Amino acid sequence: MASLNRKFTNHSMESKTSLLSNNSRAPGGGAGLARVESMSSLNSSIAEKYSLAASPRTWGTPLDMQTREPDDDLHNPNSARDRFSDRGGAVFSKRGFVNLGCLTILALGLLMLLDIRYPVLTHFLTPVLTNQGGFNLGGINATGQIPDMVGNYGLIDRDTPKEALTKVSYETGEEMVLVFSDEFNTDGRTFYPGDDPYWEAVDLWYWGTLDLEWYDPGQVTTKDGALQIKIERVDDPSTNHNMSYKSGMVQSWNKFCFTGGLIEASIRLPGSNSIGGLWPAVWTLGNLGRAGYGASLEGMWPYSYDTCDVGTLPNQTYPGEERPLAAVTNGDRYHGDVLSYLPGQRLSACTCPGESHPGPMRSDGTYVGRAAPEIDILEALIEDGQGQVSQSSQWAPFNAQYRWHNTSDNYKIYPDPVSQTILNPYRGGVFQQAVSGLSWTNQSCYELADGCFTTFGFEYKPGFDDAYITWVNNGNLAWTHYARGLDTDTAAEIGPRPISQEPMVWLLTLEQSSKSIDLVSLKYIIANLGISHGFGTLDPDLVFPSTMSIDWIRVYQPSNAIRTTCDPEDFPTAEYIETYREAYTNAELMTWTKDFKQPWPKNKRSAEGCS
Repeated sequence: MASLNRKFTNHSMESKTSLLSNNSRAPGGGAGLARVESMSSLNSSIAEKYSLAASPRTWGTPLDMQTREPDDDLHNPNSARDRFSDRGGAVFSKRGFVNLGCLTILALGLLMLLDIRYPVLTHFLTPVLTNQGGFNLGGINATGQIPDMVGNYGLIDRDTPKEALTKVSYETGEEMVLVFSDEFNTDGRTFYPGDDPYWEAVDLWYWGTLDLEWYDPGQVTTKDGALQIKIERVDDPSTNHNMSYKSGMVQSWNKFCFTGGLIEASIRLPGSNSIGGLWPAVWTLGNLGRAGYGASLEGMWPYSYDTCDVGTLPNQTYPGEERPLAAVTNGDRYHGDVLSYLPGQRLSACTCPGESHPGPMRSDGTYVGRAAPEIDILEALIEDGQGQVSQSSQWAPFNAQYRWHNTSDNYKIYPDPVSQTILNPYRGGVFQQAVSGLSWTNQSCYELADGCFTTFGFEYKPGFDDAYITWVNNGNLAWTHYARGLDTDTAAEIGPRPISQEPMVWLLTLEQSSKSIDLVSLKYIIANLGISHGFGTLDPDLVFPSTMSIDWIRVYQPSNAIRTTCDPEDFPTAEYIETYREAYTNAELMTWTKDFKQPWPKNKRSAEGCS
């Protein structure tokens, strides 16, 4: 670099010399040289005048901080001195708020400009999804479907009258809120699998009651503002699975469930109020069993039990023994006086650890007993030339002689000139124990009478202690039984049976059967219409076709106890159903072990125990 500088300097000097030489040879060259020297002298004198020495101490001005100068107050603010003149020291001021507001507006504008408005706005404007009034979060049901009905949304039908959005409890007087309704006002709805978010009509023979009809989804539709289930005679049985009649069964299984509350339906019964043979029913069943699918029901229906004792074992007897005595004597007179033919509770409180069980499990490692209880809104029949309904609940394990504790403090019959309710003398048999009341119906509300609709239903509180079921007939109270009526039975050596704590579903059926062997707690809803030799008298003058019509269905629950999911945390069903889905979808599988080829969960009280 030094060499380069030297070359540059020499070259510059040479150029300057050359220039001066040329100028000196020009005319007047001496005068030009004098002008250059004069300018050089002027520049030197200006630089000397305005330049400062390198050391500030030679400038003649005191620069230390201790020496005060006249303008020091301008450069050294003092809050104590200035607070009276400039109002210093305030944390908040009007100007500050204005500045902050402007910055906020600018920031929000920037967010909008950058297209972040969608997530920001939707966060504040989108309704929060809840379980209230729905199966699960946001109203999605247990099969993952979301209601998509023409002109309708959600679990509460938009056609439901405003005055029906709340209702007072028949039993407690507290106000309950509507959590589900279907007004069936849209004509032409169909109920084949996948057609409807709440209901499904099955396609099967209901062998559990040896029905004379085939359940066909085409027999169920909506017309004239009502759900209609039609039963008719078939001219050519070969076109109807070799059966002479076809009818319909509609279920809300695994779509809409409820636990506790008031369940009501406005119904016009089929046929005549004086000609017997039809078996219309509206009933509910625990979601862990599916009506018509025998493998799912074996060892589940009609249990409602959470005690580990002999009540969970086959026939309610100890292994290899004929005891307790009440289990082998004074039972069903048509079956050798034994008490029970049930195979035992499949998902009991005695289930061994590690066995297949939907849970939940208690802190001590034992399971909660699970099952598929049944509560019927109505089963209609004709008796002595008049319409009558049985309103009942079905139970297992059984009391000795099927005698529940029907003392006056365990049930109540309400005086009503129409119902005239009495306790049903039928108490059960080897497949079920029944707690039932018989009531006369409104004789005008039949298809071939005046054709009016009337309200049936039941209200229930799940559990033990103060739990109850109260039935409604013709819009009025009919009767109530309390859980204490199914308390411990020392003769049968069984514990108390709770009012269903399971999620329940609706079933609506119209059927005809030759033998009344009903293999039916989340509850779900069933409606069916059939014909029965065993349930009432089959009259040769029976008219076909006949139609049961349902104007509306509504479910109410206390606002602080809304439970409308099919998979509640304390009584789960989803994972178990998914694990054994074929049992719930293949109607040809009638038994759990023989047909479905699944092992029966080990029971601590069995002969093998948990080994």
